[in-house]
Amino acid sequence: MKYSYKGKVNQDEIGFFIDIPFNIWEICEKEGNVPAKVKVGNTGFVCNLFPLGKGYYRIPVQPEVAEILGDTDYKISFRITKSGVDDSPYSTTNPIRKIDSIECIHQPADGLCGQSCIAMLAGISIERVSNIMHCAEWQATMGKMIGALNYFGFEHSEEIVYTLGDPDIALPKCCIMMEKMGRYNHYLIGYDGKYYDSSAGVLEEYDFSKLTGYLEVLV
Repeated sequence: MKYSYKGKVNQDEIGFFIDIPFNIWEICEKEGNVPAKVKVGNTGFVCNLFPLGKGYYRIPVQPEVAEILGDTDYKISFRITKSGVDDSPYSTTNPIRKIDSIECIHQPADGLCGQSCIAMLAGISIERVSNIMHCAEWQATMGKMIGALNYFGFEHSEEIVYTLGDPDIALPKCCIMMEKMGRYNHYLIGYDGKYYDSSAGVLEEYDFSKLTGYLEVLV
């Protein structure tokens, strides 16, 4: 997967760096030493992400690269290991279903929004999705959801777009939307101009200042 957002080079007493505005463990399911291939604007380099603790990291930038980039906002992207699920009876040529509509599913308990999103896309029960994803309440990270999309044969973008509250963002026809809710992320489905929230039902309008990012599901 490629993770993208907007940012710039900063400096402290240790050196130059670029902040990553999300928890690496929650999204990428990575911890410890995390090697990455980074692109800042048109400038690319490889590095090990610098740990800040509790799943947060920053991108270290060499002084010569920082001098080239200067104090300017850029589109920043980086790649880590791609997620996936093995032993699936489905594929992109034989998905579990064609996504041509969404039926809203209400989660029976808090902390099942990620499983609910996959259930809505796949047209199956939350219980079945939870078993396939091997996760219970509050355990559905974006990495596990991407693995589930792969399992069910759904094509999706290789890039998570981080909007960080941009009110003018234009969503694709179908996507998994992500917003911050306390210490956790909350997930819902955007489809054909409507928003399917397992907690709030079908929404005709959405406050994009709450949106932190989305992953396009190709339909």
